[in-house]
Amino acid sequence: MHSNLIVARMDPRSTADVVELFSAFDNTDMPQRMGTRRRQLFSFHGLYFHLQDFDAENGGELIEEAKTDPRFIKISQDLRPFIEAYDPETWRTPSDAMAKRFYSWESP
Repeated sequence: MHSNLIVARMDPRSTADVVELFSAFDNTDMPQRMGTRRRQLFSFHGLYFHLQDFDAENGGELIEEAKTDPRFIKISQDLRPFIEAYDPETWRTPSDAMAKRFYSWESP
């Protein structure tokens, strides 16, 4: 399994709005198209964490391919009032918001 962790900023009062948007999105075929196996959203003191798990290592590639789908474009636009870049001065693409894994352990 492969995982991506997106870090951004979010007002905690926006959680219901964000859940509504992702719930609608995840009830389409888009998660399967992107190879998403599981999505988890977390908030902590004004921070937003979006953990996305994929069956294969090519999850990032599948997301890149899905970016032109109108549904992907729509959810990205719909999330803008609620999710903002962690560091707007350095953010250029979604990959600028991805946490870098520096340790991993799994039970044998």
